[in-house]
Amino acid sequence: MSKISVIAKLTATDGAAADLESALASLIEVADEETGLEIYSVHRVNDEPGTYWFFEVYTDDDAVAAHGKSDAMKAAMGAVAQHLSGRPEVTRMTPVAAKGLAI
Repeated sequence: MSKISVIAKLTATDGAAADLESALASLIEVADEETGLEIYSVHRVNDEPGTYWFFEVYTDDDAVAAHGKSDAMKAAMGAVAQHLSGRPEVTRMTPVAAKGLAI
């Protein structure tokens, strides 16, 4: 079975970039509890203030399905959502080659 990778673009509401970053840091901490979540990282776009990209890698479809189901993760995701200007743009993929990641 192939691993699943996801990228998601998140945009902060005007003036909320710092609050969003704080909420995203909390989300990353809570992610440690999820089995099958191998990489969960957020990146700030250097020339687009308030724009962030998430990069995620899961062991399989079951790990993706379980993502965000815990009460702690639901709360953390809710805190992130209140600082977003809209729904994240999410793309689901299958990794085919990588350095630093066993696929």
